[in-house]
Amino acid sequence: MTLIFGTRTNDPEIDIVGVDRAPVARHISFVGSVKWQENRPFDAHDLGRLLLHRSRLPGADESVPVVAVSRSGTAVDGIRVLSAEDLLTAYRN
Repeated sequence: MTLIFGTRTNDPEIDIVGVDRAPVARHISFVGSVKWQENRPFDAHDLGRLLLHRSRLPGADESVPVVAVSRSGTAVDGIRVLSAEDLLTAYRN
């Protein structure tokens, strides 16, 4: 899996896209948002924006999982939260 940070145009604004290969992906594994605030978890507003932007990403639909990278965890259920260490591990592999 390759992690791509951002899109070329920043529209839609998605911080992380997990794909099967780069530079041209055939399959999107997940999309994610990075919220690295010390005292504010990833919340329902952040999730709503991520879901909206996922719907505008070519090749991604409602079946593509969403993830949050957050220093302060999450305030919503049903979303996978990744740490900085998780990203470094994926990047190294």
